[in-house]
Amino acid sequence: MILLQINWWFVGAGYLLLLVIAYFVQEKLIFKPEKLSQDFKFKYDVPFSELFFDVKPGVRINGLHFHRQNSAGLILYFHGNTRSIKGWAKYARDFYRYNYDVVLVDYRGFGKSTGKRSEEGMLGDMQFIYEKLKSRYPESHLILYGRSIGSGFAAKLASDNHPRYLILDAPYYSFSRVAERFLPILPVKFVLRFHLRTDRWIKLVTCPIYIIHGTKDRLIPISNSIRLQQLNPDRTTLIRIHGGGHNNLPDFPEYHNFLRDILQYV
Repeated sequence: MILLQINWWFVGAGYLLLLVIAYFVQEKLIFKPEKLSQDFKFKYDVPFSELFFDVKPGVRINGLHFHRQNSAGLILYFHGNTRSIKGWAKYARDFYRYNYDVVLVDYRGFGKSTGKRSEEGMLGDMQFIYEKLKSRYPESHLILYGRSIGSGFAAKLASDNHPRYLILDAPYYSFSRVAERFLPILPVKFVLRFHLRTDRWIKLVTCPIYIIHGTKDRLIPISNSIRLQQLNPDRTTLIRIHGGGHNNLPDFPEYHNFLRDILQYV
């Protein structure tokens, strides 16, 4: 009996230790940034400029702005949880080919961006950037594009503002639901520090919403987008890319046809 009690004590202590480890190391599991030196020089063969948004002391967000003459509007692009805008910038051509300016920004700790990551702080950074861009472009010509984890930032901004469109690329229903798939033995809701409730914010969005998702996405299954569409059905259109995975939607002509139709319509 005593031996059994000791064994249960070790099990309980081990589980508690696992919770503590999960709480403190989750940031390294969620965010996989590429860091760039502050003197790194971006090089592209189309007109662009480098941006810096000084949100508050210690927090400086780096971005890239691809310019078009007499642009039809601006697309603010929120990338996934890896790399930096140095790598994500190649996707800007999917938008500026239709005569749109494109701004990509790095989250705290990505690329040249600085600041300690927290959900509240990062959401505040994006609102700060949106306000700056809104002072230069009519809000009716601003389009928010969120890719994977970036869909949460885009949905939150769209719920608090009035952009022209919200486009979500391979979004998750709720970030905690994604974490539960990979950590089923942990009480994720209590341990997770980043919730990014796309499911909560999308209900409040009043602009047209377009969701693009691959039918063969193994990381974030398309069922996430189907459920999101049901939360705001009158404003949401779901575009299924048949055979598409999580990271290869730009390889499909259907993806580019969709962007062409939406952006040229505007």
